[in-house]
Amino acid sequence: MDINAIQAQLEDDLSAASSAQDIEAIRVKYLGRKGVLADLTGAIGSLPPEERGVFGREVNALKLRITESVSSRLNALNIKASISDKKETDIGLPGIAQELGSSHPIVQVIEEICGIFARMGFSVLEGPEIETEFNNFTGLNIPLDHPSRDAFDTFYLKDYPKLLLRSHTSPMQVRVMKNRKPPLAIVVPGRVYRPDAVDASHLFMFHQIEGLLVDENIKFSDLKGVLEFFAKSVFGSDIKMRFRPHFFPFTEPSAEVDISCIMCKGKGCSVCGRKGWLEILGAGMVHPNVFKHAGYEKGKFTGFAFGMGVERIAMLKYGINDIRLFFENDLRFLKQF
Repeated sequence: MDINAIQAQLEDDLSAASSAQDIEAIRVKYLGRKGVLADLTGAIGSLPPEERGVFGREVNALKLRITESVSSRLNALNIKASISDKKETDIGLPGIAQELGSSHPIVQVIEEICGIFARMGFSVLEGPEIETEFNNFTGLNIPLDHPSRDAFDTFYLKDYPKLLLRSHTSPMQVRVMKNRKPPLAIVVPGRVYRPDAVDASHLFMFHQIEGLLVDENIKFSDLKGVLEFFAKSVFGSDIKMRFRPHFFPFTEPSAEVDISCIMCKGKGCSVCGRKGWLEILGAGMVHPNVFKHAGYEKGKFTGFAFGMGVERIAMLKYGINDIRLFFENDLRFLKQF
């Protein structure tokens, strides 16, 4: 077979092709299993041994030229078709704007809060939303028969009665202390669940950020300094802060932390109930029983813990009066952030 004649015939065939279907037919004609190249390859065995090598190299070179020519002709046809389509497009018509999304306000507040504590040396951890009864209650000094258990009631899994949806992010205290030795400083953001009736200030699912710091000789004054830095970073350096005695089963002593109303500057308004103060979180020194459940040596370490509702911080920060707005997916609301 004359390889030069095959090459010339290929060029004539490609010149006459006017569509992708034509190109595909040419490719099969020359490169298919029963095509021209297959015949040439099959003929190599009938040649004298001294001619086989030269002829084989020429066949391989021809195959490469056919592949490149077919591909080049197909690209040319596609470009021509693309140009033809563009001629039919009215480029004067207005385009379709692509809206850019943004982080949800709750996500923004979580990132801001975690960033503040990260600058103070805290590590940001996440824990499972399905927890054991021990980690959620017993390990945090909330025994089965304790009255405070009602305040942390939650949803149990039907087929696994000892597993539940965590009612706070505090179970990570137990998990971390069981696996790490002090010094340790962590904050834990995440979703939590409680069977609360839905209203302007309550949901059955919301977000919390738990904080824990444990080392030797940690004092309540250390807790006050950390929380003051946090509060002023979020709400402004001109706010005042106070601690009110309170009860939490996993801390002793415990306190509710208030800031002066950011709306009325402490003078009293409808936002703060005319009191001049806004509650932002709960805190206290880690209870010795929590250290005991974690396996820490008695009396060797002290520490503090705190917990806050992210939605509450966001509502105070942005002046929002209904927690349900965060989860109704109303773009008119969400686009403000």
